[in-house]
Amino acid sequence: MSSHNEQLEPTPFEPAPAPKADAQSASPGTPTWVWPTLAGLAALAVLVVFWLPSKVGQRSPDAAGTAAATATETTQDTTPPATRTPVDQPAAADASPWSEAQAARLRKEAKSVLQSLLDLQFTLEERGAAQWAADDWATATASAQAGDELYRQRQYVDARDQYAQALQQLEAIESQIPATIDTTIETIRAGLEAGSRQQVTAGIETLTLLAPDHDQLAGLQARAAALEAVAERLATAASAEAEGDLGRAETLLGEAVALDPQHQRAAAELARVSAAYIDQRFNDAMSEGYAALDRGAYDSAREQFRTAAALKPGAGEAGSAIVEVDSAQQASRLSAIKSRGNRLEQGEQWQQAVAAYRSALELDPNILFAREGLQRSQARARLDKQLRQFMEKPERLSDIAVAESAGTLLRNARAIEPRGALLTQQIAALENLLQDYNRTIPVTLRSDGETEVIVYKIARLGRFTETQLELRPGSYRVRGSRLGYRDVLHTLDISPQDRSPSLTVSCTERIP
Repeated sequence: MSSHNEQLEPTPFEPAPAPKADAQSASPGTPTWVWPTLAGLAALAVLVVFWLPSKVGQRSPDAAGTAAATATETTQDTTPPATRTPVDQPAAADASPWSEAQAARLRKEAKSVLQSLLDLQFTLEERGAAQWAADDWATATASAQAGDELYRQRQYVDARDQYAQALQQLEAIESQIPATIDTTIETIRAGLEAGSRQQVTAGIETLTLLAPDHDQLAGLQARAAALEAVAERLATAASAEAEGDLGRAETLLGEAVALDPQHQRAAAELARVSAAYIDQRFNDAMSEGYAALDRGAYDSAREQFRTAAALKPGAGEAGSAIVEVDSAQQASRLSAIKSRGNRLEQGEQWQQAVAAYRSALELDPNILFAREGLQRSQARARLDKQLRQFMEKPERLSDIAVAESAGTLLRNARAIEPRGALLTQQIAALENLLQDYNRTIPVTLRSDGETEVIVYKIARLGRFTETQLELRPGSYRVRGSRLGYRDVLHTLDISPQDRSPSLTVSCTERIP
């Protein structure tokens, strides 16, 4: 048989002629059932010879087949009948129209399975199955070839089963495509991480065959284009890190991540190096801060610790260091104020000492030395002010009450120990002033005998021509008045150094 438009040729069918003698002898006594039986057989023969071959010979839509199937049928049909020993069919010499029809049907079934096999084979070949499923592909191919061999031997049932097995094997390969796509993508990603150009290229080629429209293909191709640039920056960054240049390493890794944002190793390295660089700058800032603190450069130390705190917002070390700077600076300020206060006290600059101790209490209201120093300095400042007032206006001592107050102040000043040079001088000066102002000086007053004379706060002297008074040094107001004359008013200043001062009081200007 030929695989191209094979037709089952009608087998000539002619009943063998019966011997005349027998026919004649049988005619008178032939049974009645013989003739209907013969008619039925004749009709069956006509169907087998003429109708059945036309049906079997009709070309199947799948009869085009493939080169393998065509070669199988051609080889089979050109094989001499004597060499065919199919399991499913009787020997060619024994073939009958019915058995030929059965063979055609079985062959058609085998070819139908083969067509499905070939369609799937073509699809998988286009998707590169021979590359990414080489072992399974080889197994399926062997099964198909075994089917071809059985087909050539006209063992159509076994050939069909073998083709079906090959089809199942190809379907199994087809079912692997989703998983293979995932595996291929992971392989590409691994190659990108490892910097393997060969692995990445092979993976992208396979993915292009497997799923040319895959939504990740373009992204992976873009990552592959940046492979060498990323690898170069990773290597250079590693060298920079080894040299201790973490800043440059961080920059290079940042460039690598910008080139391939999905590169996990680059991202991980960037995170690690960035953290190490932060640690390095944090430690440097803390070291510089403490060095500045030791030098007493508090502003510089505070700036360094604030830099460290900005690098690690959650780190308690920087915050504690800033508090330490504040405490040290305050302690230093208080110590400086204490020293200055002591110097001012020793220099008897009491008002300045008061201001210094007040500034200390503004820093720390509970600081003991400032509270005690302020109390001590305020008392001395008041004493100093009072003493200075007597020195600046000694004439006030002419008033007995004022002089008595000055005497009390002098006694208080004498009780102070230890006593500074300024206070000693002030005490001595006040003693001298009190001595001068507590004695009286003879003063001579002259008049015309007509003028009424009054020395305010001292006495009404009346009319006289000359009189003497014993007055304490000081300033006195003297008035003269006379009927019909304009009053006169004089100021009498008596200095402790005066010996016998005098004053004339007379009203000489008439009132018109």
